[in-house]
Amino acid sequence: MMRCRRIPKAGERGLTLVEMVVAVGILAILASAAVPILRFQVKREKERELRYDLWTMRAAIDMYKDAADKGAIQTKVDSQNYPPDLETLVNGVDIQGKKVKFLRRIPVDPMTGNTEWGLRSMQDDPDSTSFGGQSVFDVYSKSQGTALDGTKYADW
Repeated sequence: MMRCRRIPKAGERGLTLVEMVVAVGILAILASAAVPILRFQVKREKERELRYDLWTMRAAIDMYKDAADKGAIQTKVDSQNYPPDLETLVNGVDIQGKKVKFLRRIPVDPMTGNTEWGLRSMQDDPDSTSFGGQSVFDVYSKSQGTALDGTKYADW
């Protein structure tokens, strides 16, 4: 006995409830797998931004020191020719009658979301978290978080 398939009438085409449940289930599984990957990618991008910001500020500190070592900038005796603060790098200094700026702005720390950075002077211990205030020798993130490679952001 041969069965004929019924031809659907107009308006009867569509998905069955079982097909819809299966489709939604597959989408839910795919979405749950994508969320951790997305979080990982966001954290990686913030780490790239942090590395770039630290590199930029450290390069600006080095340029200031080079100019001061050449005698273009007057500095305090105990500063060892490093800038007194990050704002000086942004505001600039007068060199031969021209205003020279070393940074456009103080970058926002992507890990903490603000422009407050940890500062170290030459007189501070390398792992010190308190700033002596004499001059800015180094900058670091104040974030207590851990990077994807297992190191602390404050140690970068």
